[in-house]
Amino acid sequence: MDKTTQQMIRDTAARVLRIEGEAVAAMADALPADFAAADEAVLATKGRVILSGIGKSGHIARKISSTFASTGTPSAFVHPAEASHGDLGMIMPGDLVVLISNSGETAELRDIVAHVARFSIPMIAISGRAQSTLMQAADYCLLLPDSPEACVIGMAPTTSTTLTLALGDALAVAVMERRGFLPEHFRTFHPGGKLGAQLSKVAQLMHGVDALPLVGAGQPMSDTLLVMSEKGFGIAGVVDADKLVGVISDGDLRRNMADLMTRTAGQVATHSPRVTTPDALAADALATMSGNKITALFVVNDAGQPVGLLHLHDCLRAGVV
Repeated sequence: MDKTTQQMIRDTAARVLRIEGEAVAAMADALPADFAAADEAVLATKGRVILSGIGKSGHIARKISSTFASTGTPSAFVHPAEASHGDLGMIMPGDLVVLISNSGETAELRDIVAHVARFSIPMIAISGRAQSTLMQAADYCLLLPDSPEACVIGMAPTTSTTLTLALGDALAVAVMERRGFLPEHFRTFHPGGKLGAQLSKVAQLMHGVDALPLVGAGQPMSDTLLVMSEKGFGIAGVVDADKLVGVISDGDLRRNMADLMTRTAGQVATHSPRVTTPDALAADALATMSGNKITALFVVNDAGQPVGLLHLHDCLRAGVV
């Protein structure tokens, strides 16, 4: 491929991104008038938020529904064709329906529109035409700005689908923030994969009390070395009155090598060591280890007592990176 062709490709890509980006920015400056009311309606819904659309709008509807479901708002996608053949029963009083159609005249949505009207189920419409049949039937109208599609023929759904997706994200996040949705809630819906690992708590990965290499401050280093070897973490915690007062690592051993066997654990230990807590995120604990070039952290409770140990390898095995 010559440089002229490469530049043409880059110019096309830049043009598409610029057109779609400018449209999203314009919508941010002039949100649909019913946006806040639609947000309130979603938050007040006792059942599920049902999304539906056909074609490209259907793909966007599925994604928005998934975003709602993963951020604390029960949601489901109902295919309009399947709805006409029995799946209308999935849409119940107490639900809220979000229908997506850029033209607002999608024939496949008519049975759902009739169904929600019959059972007085509230409906949000997302469309690019204010006077369309769909918008006229809706309780809340989210009108997309009049922006050109990004393709050269001006017909392929590009800008319109990007606007719809962005508006759905905005609605889901606005609801999420009003719910007070926290990282620990997010992990409930994302237990697998890297995202789930990033949201793991220290308590889920740490070794328990029985595995801890603990010694008293006055314990001879000969005994301390045996404990370190037996437990296999390359570290020992020094306790006094049940509280963690110091940590002995390989570095401490090297620094005291000359007279190591004549000293006590308390004399060799690094005092006021780095620690973590059971409810801390494992990712934050890993960052502490990486930032301080250490391979393990003792886990302490509110009283400063050691209740666990988190090793670098525990984080790596769990996928926390």
